[in-house]
Amino acid sequence: MGRLEGKVALVTGGGSGIGRGAAIAMAVEGAKVFVTDVDTEGGKETVAHIEKAGGVAQFAGQDVMDEGRWGEVVDLAVKAFGGLHILLNNAGIAIGAQVTEMSLEDWRRQMAINVDGVFLGCKYAIPAMAKSGGGSIVNVSSVAGFNGAPGLSGYCASKGAVRLFSKAIALECAQAQNNIRCNSIHPGIIDTAIWSKSIVDESTFAQSEVMQAGANAVDADTLASVTTPLGVAGRPADIAAGVVFLASDEARYITGTELVIDGGMTAR
Repeated sequence: MGRLEGKVALVTGGGSGIGRGAAIAMAVEGAKVFVTDVDTEGGKETVAHIEKAGGVAQFAGQDVMDEGRWGEVVDLAVKAFGGLHILLNNAGIAIGAQVTEMSLEDWRRQMAINVDGVFLGCKYAIPAMAKSGGGSIVNVSSVAGFNGAPGLSGYCASKGAVRLFSKAIALECAQAQNNIRCNSIHPGIIDTAIWSKSIVDESTFAQSEVMQAGANAVDADTLASVTTPLGVAGRPADIAAGVVFLASDEARYITGTELVIDGGMTAR
Protein backbone atom coordinates (compact mmCIF):
# COMPACT_ATOMS: atom_id res chain seq x y z
CA MET A 1 0.00 0.00 0.00
CA GLY A 2 1.26 3.47 -0.90
CA ARG A 3 1.98 6.10 1.71
CA LEU A 4 -0.90 8.25 0.41
CA GLU A 5 -3.37 5.49 -0.35
CA GLY A 6 -6.97 6.65 0.06
CA LYS A 7 -6.06 10.34 -0.01
CA VAL A 8 -7.06 13.04 -2.49
CA ALA A 9 -4.58 15.78 -3.41
CA LEU A 10 -5.14 19.13 -5.10
CA VAL A 11 -2.01 20.50 -6.81
CA THR A 12 -1.83 24.01 -8.26
CA GLY A 13 0.74 24.77 -10.93
CA GLY A 14 0.79 21.07 -11.71
CA GLY A 15 1.48 21.47 -15.41
CA SER A 16 5.27 21.52 -15.13
CA GLY A 17 8.28 21.61 -12.84
CA ILE A 18 7.89 21.01 -9.13
CA GLY A 19 4.10 20.81 -9.42
CA ARG A 20 4.27 18.07 -12.01
CA GLY A 21 6.91 16.21 -10.06
CA ALA A 22 4.89 16.36 -6.86
CA ALA A 23 1.67 15.31 -8.59
CA ILE A 24 3.39 12.29 -10.08
CA ALA A 25 5.10 11.38 -6.81
CA MET A 26 1.84 11.54 -4.87
CA ALA A 27 0.12 9.42 -7.49
CA VAL A 28 2.94 6.87 -7.18
CA GLU A 29 2.12 6.68 -3.47
CA GLY A 30 -1.56 6.02 -4.12
CA ALA A 31 -3.19 9.46 -3.98
CA LYS A 32 -5.86 10.53 -6.42
CA VAL A 33 -4.57 13.81 -7.80
CA PHE A 34 -6.54 16.80 -9.01
CA VAL A 35 -4.17 18.94 -11.10
CA THR A 36 -4.75 22.60 -11.91
CA ASP A 37 -2.79 25.14 -13.94
CA VAL A 38 -3.27 28.08 -16.29
CA ASP A 39 -1.33 25.94 -18.77
CA THR A 40 -4.00 23.59 -20.03
CA GLU A 41 -1.68 21.58 -22.26
CA GLY A 42 0.87 21.08 -19.49
CA GLY A 43 -1.77 20.13 -16.94
CA LYS A 44 -3.30 17.56 -19.26
CA GLU A 45 0.16 16.14 -19.96
CA THR A 46 0.71 15.66 -16.23
CA VAL A 47 -2.59 13.79 -15.96
CA ALA A 48 -1.66 11.68 -18.98
CA HIS A 49 1.67 10.71 -17.37
CA ILE A 50 -0.13 9.63 -14.21
CA GLU A 51 -2.89 7.72 -15.99
CA LYS A 52 -0.46 5.96 -18.33
CA ALA A 53 1.31 4.63 -15.27
CA GLY A 54 -1.95 3.40 -13.73
CA GLY A 55 -2.60 6.31 -11.42
CA VAL A 56 -5.77 8.37 -11.05
CA ALA A 57 -5.87 12.07 -11.88
CA GLN A 58 -8.00 14.83 -13.37
CA PHE A 59 -7.23 18.32 -14.64
CA ALA A 60 -9.02 21.65 -14.46
CA GLY A 61 -7.85 25.02 -15.69
CA GLN A 62 -7.27 27.51 -12.90
CA ASP A 63 -5.94 31.01 -12.37
CA VAL A 64 -5.08 31.03 -8.65
CA MET A 65 -5.79 34.79 -8.52
CA ASP A 66 -9.47 34.15 -9.32
CA GLU A 67 -11.34 33.69 -6.04
CA GLY A 68 -14.49 32.38 -7.68
CA ARG A 69 -12.55 29.71 -9.51
CA TRP A 70 -11.07 28.46 -6.24
CA GLY A 71 -14.49 27.53 -4.94
CA GLU A 72 -15.28 25.75 -8.19
CA VAL A 73 -12.00 23.82 -8.28
CA VAL A 74 -12.32 22.57 -4.71
CA ASP A 75 -15.90 21.45 -5.42
CA LEU A 76 -14.75 19.69 -8.60
CA ALA A 77 -12.00 17.82 -6.74
CA VAL A 78 -14.39 16.71 -4.00
CA LYS A 79 -17.03 15.59 -6.50
CA ALA A 80 -14.47 13.75 -8.61
CA PHE A 81 -12.74 11.85 -5.83
CA GLY A 82 -15.01 12.00 -2.79
CA GLY A 83 -13.05 14.33 -0.55
CA LEU A 84 -9.90 16.40 -0.11
CA HIS A 85 -6.96 15.61 2.15
CA ILE A 86 -3.90 17.32 0.64
CA LEU A 87 -3.43 20.82 -0.76
CA LEU A 88 -0.18 21.69 -2.51
CA ASN A 89 -0.09 25.43 -3.15
CA ASN A 90 2.64 25.39 -5.76
CA ALA A 91 1.68 27.94 -8.44
CA GLY A 92 4.05 30.88 -8.49
CA ILE A 93 6.15 33.26 -10.56
CA ALA A 94 9.41 35.19 -10.17
CA ILE A 95 9.88 38.65 -11.67
CA GLY A 96 13.43 39.92 -11.42
CA ALA A 97 14.07 43.66 -11.22
CA GLN A 98 15.79 46.20 -9.01
CA VAL A 99 13.24 47.82 -6.71
CA THR A 100 13.79 51.21 -8.35
CA GLU A 101 12.97 49.71 -11.73
CA MET A 102 10.11 47.36 -10.85
CA SER A 103 6.66 48.47 -11.91
CA LEU A 104 3.82 48.45 -9.42
CA GLU A 105 1.95 46.23 -11.87
CA ASP A 106 4.71 43.56 -11.72
CA TRP A 107 4.93 43.84 -7.94
CA ARG A 108 1.19 43.35 -7.55
CA ARG A 109 1.01 40.48 -10.06
CA GLN A 110 3.79 38.61 -8.26
CA MET A 111 2.08 39.13 -4.90
CA ALA A 112 -1.31 38.15 -6.33
CA ILE A 113 -0.07 34.81 -7.64
CA ASN A 114 2.48 33.93 -4.96
CA VAL A 115 0.63 35.19 -1.88
CA ASP A 116 -3.04 35.74 -2.72
CA GLY A 117 -3.13 32.37 -4.48
CA VAL A 118 -1.88 30.61 -1.35
CA PHE A 119 -4.33 32.53 0.85
CA LEU A 120 -7.27 31.63 -1.39
CA GLY A 121 -6.20 28.01 -1.59
CA CYS A 122 -6.20 27.68 2.18
CA LYS A 123 -9.46 29.64 2.54
CA TYR A 124 -11.37 27.32 0.23
CA ALA A 125 -9.61 24.00 0.82
CA ILE A 126 -9.64 23.97 4.62
CA PRO A 127 -13.43 23.52 4.99
CA ALA A 128 -13.40 20.66 2.47
CA MET A 129 -10.39 19.06 4.14
CA ALA A 130 -12.02 19.34 7.56
CA LYS A 131 -15.14 17.58 6.23
CA SER A 132 -12.85 14.84 4.88
CA GLY A 133 -11.31 14.23 8.30
CA GLY A 134 -8.31 16.53 8.00
CA GLY A 135 -5.03 16.34 6.15
CA SER A 136 -2.00 18.34 5.13
CA ILE A 137 -1.38 21.69 3.46
CA VAL A 138 2.03 22.20 1.85
CA ASN A 139 2.79 25.72 0.66
CA VAL A 140 5.73 26.11 -1.70
CA SER A 141 7.95 28.97 -0.58
CA SER A 142 11.67 29.22 -1.43
CA VAL A 143 15.08 29.82 0.10
CA ALA A 144 14.19 33.38 -0.89
CA GLY A 145 11.71 33.21 1.99
CA PHE A 146 14.71 33.21 4.35
CA ASN A 147 17.38 35.27 2.61
CA GLY A 148 17.24 38.44 0.55
CA ALA A 149 18.61 38.60 -2.99
CA PRO A 150 19.37 41.70 -5.05
CA GLY A 151 17.07 42.04 -8.01
CA LEU A 152 14.50 39.73 -6.42
CA SER A 153 12.99 41.96 -3.75
CA GLY A 154 9.42 41.24 -4.83
CA TYR A 155 9.98 37.51 -5.02
CA CYS A 156 11.68 37.45 -1.62
CA ALA A 157 8.84 39.45 -0.09
CA SER A 158 6.24 37.09 -1.52
CA LYS A 159 8.00 33.92 -0.42
CA GLY A 160 8.68 35.32 3.03
CA ALA A 161 4.98 36.02 3.29
CA VAL A 162 4.16 32.42 2.37
CA ARG A 163 6.50 31.17 5.08
CA LEU A 164 4.89 33.16 7.91
CA PHE A 165 1.37 32.73 6.54
CA SER A 166 1.89 28.96 6.72
CA LYS A 167 2.79 29.18 10.41
CA ALA A 168 -0.33 31.22 11.15
CA ILE A 169 -2.53 28.73 9.28
CA ALA A 170 -0.95 25.86 11.21
CA LEU A 171 -1.88 27.57 14.48
CA GLU A 172 -5.41 28.37 13.29
CA CYS A 173 -5.99 24.76 12.30
CA ALA A 174 -4.57 23.46 15.57
CA GLN A 175 -6.82 25.85 17.46
CA ALA A 176 -9.81 24.66 15.44
CA GLN A 177 -8.84 21.03 16.12
CA ASN A 178 -9.69 20.12 12.53
CA ASN A 179 -6.78 17.68 12.13
CA ILE A 180 -5.18 19.78 9.38
CA ARG A 181 -1.44 20.43 9.38
CA CYS A 182 0.24 23.22 7.43
CA ASN A 183 3.92 23.54 6.53
CA SER A 184 6.02 25.37 3.98
CA ILE A 185 8.65 23.83 1.73
CA HIS A 186 11.68 25.81 0.57
CA PRO A 187 13.46 24.74 -2.62
CA GLY A 188 16.88 26.03 -3.56
CA ILE A 189 18.14 25.92 -7.15
CA ILE A 190 16.05 23.29 -8.90
CA ASP A 191 16.37 22.09 -12.50
CA THR A 192 12.81 22.07 -13.77
CA ALA A 193 12.95 22.22 -17.59
CA ILE A 194 12.65 18.44 -17.99
CA TRP A 195 9.06 18.39 -16.73
CA SER A 196 7.53 19.74 -19.91
CA LYS A 197 9.57 17.40 -22.11
CA SER A 198 9.74 13.98 -20.44
CA ILE A 199 7.73 10.88 -21.13
CA VAL A 200 6.86 8.49 -18.33
CA ASP A 201 7.72 4.84 -18.88
CA GLU A 202 4.74 3.08 -17.35
CA SER A 203 6.86 0.02 -16.51
CA THR A 204 9.29 2.06 -14.41
CA PHE A 205 7.03 4.89 -13.20
CA ALA A 206 8.94 6.08 -10.12
CA GLN A 207 12.36 5.59 -11.71
CA SER A 208 11.54 7.08 -15.10
CA GLU A 209 13.24 10.02 -16.75
CA VAL A 210 10.52 12.25 -15.36
CA MET A 211 12.01 11.78 -11.91
CA GLN A 212 15.60 12.33 -13.01
CA ALA A 213 17.86 15.16 -14.17
CA GLY A 214 16.61 17.75 -16.62
CA ALA A 215 17.60 18.88 -20.07
CA ASN A 216 18.88 22.20 -18.75
CA ALA A 217 20.93 20.60 -15.96
CA VAL A 218 24.16 22.17 -17.19
CA ASP A 219 22.84 25.69 -16.67
CA ALA A 220 21.26 24.92 -13.30
CA ASP A 221 24.30 23.03 -12.08
CA THR A 222 26.63 25.80 -13.22
CA LEU A 223 24.69 28.25 -11.10
CA ALA A 224 24.51 25.82 -8.20
CA SER A 225 28.24 25.14 -8.37
CA VAL A 226 28.94 28.65 -7.10
CA THR A 227 25.94 29.12 -4.79
CA THR A 228 25.27 25.70 -3.26
CA PRO A 229 27.59 23.77 -0.91
CA LEU A 230 26.68 20.45 -2.56
CA GLY A 231 27.68 22.00 -5.87
CA VAL A 232 24.79 20.73 -7.98
CA ALA A 233 21.21 21.76 -8.62
CA GLY A 234 18.34 19.85 -7.11
CA ARG A 235 15.79 17.99 -9.20
CA PRO A 236 12.00 18.20 -9.00
CA ALA A 237 12.07 14.69 -7.55
CA ASP A 238 13.98 16.05 -4.54
CA ILE A 239 11.19 18.49 -3.78
CA ALA A 240 8.51 15.94 -4.59
CA ALA A 241 9.95 13.56 -1.98
CA GLY A 242 9.61 16.28 0.63
CA VAL A 243 6.04 17.01 -0.41
CA VAL A 244 5.09 13.33 -0.14
CA PHE A 245 6.60 13.15 3.33
CA LEU A 246 4.77 16.25 4.60
CA ALA A 247 1.53 15.04 3.01
CA SER A 248 1.78 11.58 4.56
CA ASP A 249 0.88 10.32 8.02
CA GLU A 250 4.61 9.98 8.68
CA ALA A 251 4.53 13.74 9.30
CA ARG A 252 1.51 13.59 11.62
CA TYR A 253 3.35 15.53 14.36
CA ILE A 254 4.84 18.17 12.06
CA THR A 255 3.04 21.48 11.57
CA GLY A 256 3.94 25.13 11.39
CA THR A 257 7.50 24.57 10.27
CA GLU A 258 9.73 24.73 7.20
CA LEU A 259 11.28 21.94 5.17
CA VAL A 260 14.32 23.36 3.38
CA ILE A 261 15.61 21.40 0.38
CA ASP A 262 18.45 23.52 -0.95
CA GLY A 263 21.74 21.62 -1.08
CA GLY A 264 22.98 23.61 1.90
CA MET A 265 22.44 27.14 0.54
CA THR A 266 20.90 28.50 3.73
CA ALA A 267 23.54 26.88 5.94
CA ARG A 268 26.04 29.59 4.98
